[in-house]
Amino acid sequence: MKTLKILVGVAFIIAISAFAIDKVSNPPVTGGYAVGDVATDFELKNIDDAMVSLANYKDAKGFIVIFTCNHCPYSVAYEDRIIALDKMFKDKGYPVVAINPNNPKAYPDDSFDNMKVRAKEKGFTFPYLFDDGQKIYPQYGATKTPHVYILEKTAKGNIVRYIGAIDNNYKDASAADKKYVEDAVNALLSGNKVPVELTKAIGCSIKA
Repeated sequence: MKTLKILVGVAFIIAISAFAIDKVSNPPVTGGYAVGDVATDFELKNIDDAMVSLANYKDAKGFIVIFTCNHCPYSVAYEDRIIALDKMFKDKGYPVVAINPNNPKAYPDDSFDNMKVRAKEKGFTFPYLFDDGQKIYPQYGATKTPHVYILEKTAKGNIVRYIGAIDNNYKDASAADKKYVEDAVNALLSGNKVPVELTKAIGCSIKA
């Protein structure tokens, strides 16, 4: 019995040691951009079948990049607010660029054809791009729909200035007393530091 206890103890120590070594040699994988990083450009198909990249926006001061989709109830709840953000800031140099990151095989409602239907139904005033092959959302580190990345165009590139939620109440726009995206863009337009740079995105997980 004593020998068994010793063997179990030794096995436990070996397991702990192996775990510790693995944690050192294989640190947790972290992906995506942090605030202050330079975001690379992309070229994705829009619902009008044209290819769109951030480089197309010669006069933009920055971008409100929003990963969103058709089926997610959180995304649906924010659609009118996304349209309002585009109306509010597009002419000031910060247009909305929406990207659907979901795999349509996992959620047929999020197919490219259904994106066209949804955009027409809602009267989207902004590009609604399809992340074909799901190559872009992992670069950004998006995990939810909706998930927002505000980029500021600079001489060094498009710098990430805000990551997270649109506001603090997905159920009711009128009840939201923290308008993170609106406040961030207004700060950038005024030449000020973004007041809240990082929040937790609330929504549906992106479907791979």
